[in-house]
Amino acid sequence: MTTFTAVVTTGIYCRPGCPARPLAENVRTFELAATAEAAGFRACLRCRPYRVAGPVGPEAPELVCRAVQLILDGVLDGGTEVTLGARLGVSPRHLRRLFNDHLGVTPDQLARSRRAHFARRLLDDSDLAVADVAFASGFGSLRQFNREMRQVFRAVPSELRLRRRRADRLAADGGLAMRLPFRRPFDWDGVLEHLAARAVPGVESVEGRVYRRTISLDGEAGLLEVHPGEQDNLVLVAHLPYWEGLIHVVERASRMVAVDVETGPAVEDLAADPVVGPLVSARPGLRAPGAWGAFEVAVHAVLAQHGDLPWTRDRMGALVRRLGLPVPGLTHGLTHLFPSAEVLAGEKLTGIGLPTAAADTLRRLARRVADGDIVLDGGASSADLVTGLTAVEGIGRAAAEQIALRLGHRDAFPADAPAVHRALRELGAGDPEEAAERWRPWRAVVAAHLVAHGEAADR
Repeated sequence: MTTFTAVVTTGIYCRPGCPARPLAENVRTFELAATAEAAGFRACLRCRPYRVAGPVGPEAPELVCRAVQLILDGVLDGGTEVTLGARLGVSPRHLRRLFNDHLGVTPDQLARSRRAHFARRLLDDSDLAVADVAFASGFGSLRQFNREMRQVFRAVPSELRLRRRRADRLAADGGLAMRLPFRRPFDWDGVLEHLAARAVPGVESVEGRVYRRTISLDGEAGLLEVHPGEQDNLVLVAHLPYWEGLIHVVERASRMVAVDVETGPAVEDLAADPVVGPLVSARPGLRAPGAWGAFEVAVHAVLAQHGDLPWTRDRMGALVRRLGLPVPGLTHGLTHLFPSAEVLAGEKLTGIGLPTAAADTLRRLARRVADGDIVLDGGASSADLVTGLTAVEGIGRAAAEQIALRLGHRDAFPADAPAVHRALRELGAGDPEEAAERWRPWRAVVAAHLVAHGEAADR
């Protein structure tokens, strides 16, 4: 877990590895940068802790993790803690108490810190105008932007930009480049391997060590590229129709390539396990990739019940060619946007080689999602999400758990998925349910290793 150190005599907090060496009796530690800021400390100018990803630790309750996910998705950008509590079915007072107990910060303070940190990264990395930085970071006005930046960094945005270093600015041909920081070790090749095996033809592409995909922002097409950067980051290059709300694009992209996951504690706890210990020790940076489009992942999981990965990719491509919105002028085989749930719900899905059972299941799922009966975001618990999905006729538990895994639920474990089942059998795990209980709260990490092991055995 990332731990920030704050020095009471200077009022400054630092990231791990900062060369500053304060006296131990003057140091306080915080798990989140936002907590240090709420306690009155400001970011170190030397190590720049705002550039470090700071995930919530595994000891936090699932409700807190779901709330944090909704905050990252922007629920508090235009809403209040009352709105957030309503999404989770709890009172704002109870939610604030949970946040204070487990994170040392309120939901609103966490959201404000996150916006300020993202804005500071944009001021460093890009040449966007200050006004564009404000709205790209989720601030409602320049006045609010200036006030928050002064409170967090003790300087106005124009002063902060003047402080950036010569090596900070990222140049991109026709797009906006941003660093996606991660905690090492990070197995980018493992993430790419997983994404490549499931890449939707026309929507996603993996060439060399670069991942590309089309995205839709309020009906307008965009393009994302992710490639290796320095030792502790990837680089995201975004080609977007507008910059407003860029912070949410970057958050979703970070989850998609799993830079927001910290595997160190899981590897430490699982290293001695007789079944998965050798796997996690051999590849400690392997992570379960997330998803850009939750509905897209759900469609893939439903179709995967009826065929292997190559067949599923082929049918996903046929679905995109038939119903996806064309995006002309792109390269690397990118041609379409993935169709929405509303589009699929109104189609018969004939003529693209789908079994009747698969087509019927997809229509039922699309209708439930379009009507809001199934919400594929961080507001639902893993158990509730799986229960809701398996209530749709034709969706099995393995597919529902696979969807939950790609949506970032840390307790998801698709024990009956072919690759996982094959790996468990080959590793002599015995009863999968009993083994899975032993692997809490790291079941998503274990699942990523089992999927990689099972698919490697297939190849």
